[in-house]
Amino acid sequence: MLRADALENRERVLEAARALFAEQGIDVTMRQIARRAQVGPATLYRRFPTKQLLIDAAFADELRSCTQIVDDGCADPDPWRGFCAVIERITLLNGRNHGFVQAYLAANPGADSFGAHRATLLRRLGGLTERAKEAGGLRADFAIEDLVLVLQAGRGLASVPALAREAAARRFAALATDAFRASTTHGELPAAPRLTPPPLRVVG
Repeated sequence: MLRADALENRERVLEAARALFAEQGIDVTMRQIARRAQVGPATLYRRFPTKQLLIDAAFADELRSCTQIVDDGCADPDPWRGFCAVIERITLLNGRNHGFVQAYLAANPGADSFGAHRATLLRRLGGLTERAKEAGGLRADFAIEDLVLVLQAGRGLASVPALAREAAARRFAALATDAFRASTTHGELPAAPRLTPPPLRVVG
């Protein structure tokens, strides 16, 4: 069990890391995080020996939120509505935190917690999208990589002024889901690129 002062230092480091990751993404240095937390580098590395461990701890709440979003979407009796809710809620989460989706989608073999979490959620979303196709809501040529593209493009929301970011995220999500809607007027899509690491690729 950590002493009170050690626990306080750990929370200060996590608070600083969350703020910097949200503002600037995960490329900030450990030294920048230590400076923001007002602790020495030795204290930082004593609590978090690697940056990946710090990233995992800083984004634990977001990982839980992602799981809940997917749980709720998959539980909706209308799979198209559930799919649209997943897109909107994840886009809003994306807009609030510049670093989370960057960390979540990184093809980093060392990021076991993110990789396993991503594989599980993409597999479940693959099932949701198949049901949405069968129900006639989702376009038949949708691929899970299209969702990854939306998440990657949504990282640009971080450049929108904070006061307008939520409205921008909702509009972006609405535009994306409208593009995914089944329609007889859609043109043929180019082949989907491989955007998930091969071991985690979801087969429809």
